[in-house]
Amino acid sequence: MCAQLDEILSSKARVKVLRVILEKGEVNISQVIKETKLNHKTVHKHVNYLINAGLVEEVRVGRLRLLRPNWLNPKTRRLEEFFSFF
Repeated sequence: MCAQLDEILSSKARVKVLRVILEKGEVNISQVIKETKLNHKTVHKHVNYLINAGLVEEVRVGRLRLLRPNWLNPKTRRLEEFFSFF
């Protein structure tokens, strides 16, 4: 977990993306782009990383790609608690 946590927190952009998803609960890519003020390619890259890490899950509704925290993963809850201090 430590190596993975270092990877997650080593990128300011990735932290921004994760915070938006944790705060909003369920968002689409456009909302994440708007909130973080990052470009589409960057957000897409970090979302894919967070999905592969098991912290975020993706639900597709037609063409809509909804992102939400993976609350079944205890690491997600711990990161939410960590971010709430800042």
